[in-house]
Amino acid sequence: MERDASRVPEVTDQDTELVTAIQSGAAERFEELVTRYEGKLYNFGLRICKDASDAEDLAQETFINIFRYLKDFRQETKFKNWMYRIATGVCHRMRRRSKYAPERELSLDEFLPADHADIDTELPEWAAMPIRQVLNRELGDHLKASVKELPPQYRLVLVLRDMEGFSTDEAAEILGITPANVKVRLHRARLFLREELKGYFHDNQPHSP
Repeated sequence: MERDASRVPEVTDQDTELVTAIQSGAAERFEELVTRYEGKLYNFGLRICKDASDAEDLAQETFINIFRYLKDFRQETKFKNWMYRIATGVCHRMRRRSKYAPERELSLDEFLPADHADIDTELPEWAAMPIRQVLNRELGDHLKASVKELPPQYRLVLVLRDMEGFSTDEAAEILGITPANVKVRLHRARLFLREELKGYFHDNQPHSP
């Protein structure tokens, strides 16, 4: 079969061989894809959902959708980016059908820089710390609680950029928004976390003799 010359070029990555094999009929290899990403999706769910049960549901529903639609994935982006876009859609649907009360919304207007072009692109203090220190139980508990205080649209951007390691352009692709919107939401979310965590960092600074 001849390829359409106008087709967007395929993007190859570490998942290309496996995804291509599954699309070509090796359905039994889908389990390899699950093994490769189930931990990452579960941790993503923990960061954006209310509890472990919701995180498990998010991972399971994401894989169900991947299995259903993988045949239509044209590899015009990285598989991982496509997967997280599906996971984000699952997150939105889970929130809409939640039997619980709506999440408390925070007004983050006060965190918007006066000059919208002056968006902080530096990693926040906690994101630049050695991983062993970030995983410190006390800091980890503070951080998880503070992240969950963020409204969902800010939480998603922060998790994708600062925790999952996606670039601004990749986060924009996953969320279906512009890179400029990603930068604004990320800036607001980081400032909120900085306010929430500044007491922790102040209290844990080494004291001069």
